[in-house]
Amino acid sequence: MAIHEVRLLGDPVLRRKATPVETASAELQSLIADMFETMYAEEGVGLAAPQIGLDLRLVVIDTNEEDATPLVLINPTILESSEETEKGEEGCLSIPGLKELVERSVRVVVEAMNAEGAGIRLEAGGLLARVLQHEVDHLDGVLFIDRVSPLKRRMLLKRWEKVRPQRAGRSGS
Repeated sequence: MAIHEVRLLGDPVLRRKATPVETASAELQSLIADMFETMYAEEGVGLAAPQIGLDLRLVVIDTNEEDATPLVLINPTILESSEETEKGEEGCLSIPGLKELVERSVRVVVEAMNAEGAGIRLEAGGLLARVLQHEVDHLDGVLFIDRVSPLKRRMLLKRWEKVRPQRAGRSGS
């Protein structure tokens, strides 16, 4: 297993729509293990493949909530989103140091494949619903800063220029 370097705001891979995963291969299993290791090392609750520079529709999630199990979602699609929304604070491993209130649907229904390639459907609320929406956004080239008002976004981008980490010296492996 290996920890990958998390790509930061400004990296073009974060703004591209990721391509579907074709098969659940042995290489994919290794990548999934690496993604979990990277997410845990960065103290995140979700990680999308584009965040480590890979153009794949693949997400790992572990909310660390009681009764929650780690999730692998291959080619996830949000089928339904509740009309009811709520604001909650979000951050992002690709934009460290910034957090903002983001309005999201309270409940979602998601369809995907699991790590073995079997189809799954899950209905989620609470933190898991928020994380699912955030991570699927990553697969479509959307960041949480795109979900706030233009004024807030400008303020966040100005703050980012001040807090942006310098990653020189990290090997990425």
